[in-house]
Amino acid sequence: MGKRKQKKGKNLGDIFDKHVKYEFIDHDVEATMKTMVNEPIVHNVPILTGGVGFDNVFNFYENQFIGKMPDDTKITRISRTVGKDQLVDELILSFTHDIEIKSMLPGIPPTGRHVELPHVVMKFERNKILNEHIYWDQASLLVQVGLIDSKSLPVTGIDQARNLLKLSKSNRKKFK
Repeated sequence: MGKRKQKKGKNLGDIFDKHVKYEFIDHDVEATMKTMVNEPIVHNVPILTGGVGFDNVFNFYENQFIGKMPDDTKITRISRTVGKDQLVDELILSFTHDIEIKSMLPGIPPTGRHVELPHVVMKFERNKILNEHIYWDQASLLVQVGLIDSKSLPVTGIDQARNLLKLSKSNRKKFK
């Protein structure tokens, strides 16, 4: 059996790669929005940031996310799974917490600490992103920025991401 071709249109991986490039490299809100349906959903599950509908997603991107991440932000792909209308990327997001990050740590002043955080993301409709459900371990993030002590709670910090990278040596791609 050969590879199944997608219905007419673009490869979902290519669409998502452009979306990520517009977000993290180009810092272009309008180009990012063009990769999405007319009424998209962005849902950062751990702290309920994001938006529903064009205006709310646009405002979230413009005011809290795109161009609002630390300058040294880097994304490393661990794996990618593509279905008919869904894509899941297992990623490590790394950065130095040198600015307030409203999309992940609202109201928390910069700690100067380095963070490495596994993420999983994407549902498509007619070759456009319909929704992003973005998951990360908020406890691990809070340990890494020094807000919780991992010695007194059953949580891990940066070891979570580093162990995942060590165990998943195949199929890694850096976006930046």
